[in-house]
Amino acid sequence: MLFAVGKNVRIKNTGDFGVVKALLEGDMVQVFIPGDDMEIPVHVDDLERAEDTKRATPVKAKIVAGKKTQPPVAARAFLGETQYTILNSIGIQLAFEAVKKEDGFVSKYLIWLINDTNYDAIISLKIFFNSLSPITWNDKLAAMTAPQVAEMWYDDLNEAPELEVKCNWLSTEGIGGELFKLLKIKPKTFFKSVKTAPLLNKPVHLYRLFERESREPAAAKTEDLAAYTKKNTKPDWHRLSQLHNMSIYDTKQLANFEQEIDLHIEKLVDDWGKKTPSEIMQIQLSHMDAHLAKAVRLGVPSIFIIHGVGKGRLKNEIATRLLKNPDVKTFKNEFHPLYGWGATEVIF
Repeated sequence: MLFAVGKNVRIKNTGDFGVVKALLEGDMVQVFIPGDDMEIPVHVDDLERAEDTKRATPVKAKIVAGKKTQPPVAARAFLGETQYTILNSIGIQLAFEAVKKEDGFVSKYLIWLINDTNYDAIISLKIFFNSLSPITWNDKLAAMTAPQVAEMWYDDLNEAPELEVKCNWLSTEGIGGELFKLLKIKPKTFFKSVKTAPLLNKPVHLYRLFERESREPAAAKTEDLAAYTKKNTKPDWHRLSQLHNMSIYDTKQLANFEQEIDLHIEKLVDDWGKKTPSEIMQIQLSHMDAHLAKAVRLGVPSIFIIHGVGKGRLKNEIATRLLKNPDVKTFKNEFHPLYGWGATEVIF
């Protein structure tokens, strides 16, 4: 069973309710328990959807099920607040869902636009395949919705597909300035971009397009300049996080940010002696993921991950994750006067 980030779940063994905060290796997820104000790694087999549990209660059993059934909305996915909680909205994203034939091979991809924010937006989308006339989609993308906008045949990946996307956020103040994104689909990176999509709650090839812009007047002017620069230089899609201006970041957090993180388990938790090797590994990777996410959010150019030498298993796991992270430009494990060979430098 798949559990997306933000999914409300129940731990079978303890009965505790929580929210999925991160996806870990080995069918593990990081779960935040609000009642205890703590996060723990849990295997997916030990979890169940919170709404399934609620439907099983006697009170829910009194509801006449037949009268509640509604026909599905064509080409649009919705998840109510009781089923899905967005912890950290990403913004507007583009998802490619694989459709497989009976023999297991992919025949085509369903293309979805995802808006996991609380704000509507006007979107203009064009999809080009070589010199052919583009597929277009122009409409309002409502908050917390995921409409299907197009389809793409598997063979179209060889046709150098390009997407041009324009976005205007909507608010009570009116229509925001136009943002622009040029996305070039390259097979090598396309097949590495598989993630569980917000709202859709299924594995897809996922690309981030636009984050929700700041509504502060000063930041809005800076954002307009950044949007103009992005439109005219046509940067690579996955460097979006680096194109935001420093004025929108919390300068205090940036000043206090530690450029290095030590993943030796005794530096992370007190009761590490009671943990299994697998649990220790999940704790280390969870802390690393959180540190990476914060570094990207604050616009830090590089960090050091201290993992030691040992047998190299942790270093290999770190390398595997970094290769899959679209925000990482490069990383290297070279001799350092402070860390020796026991640290990896990550450059964003």
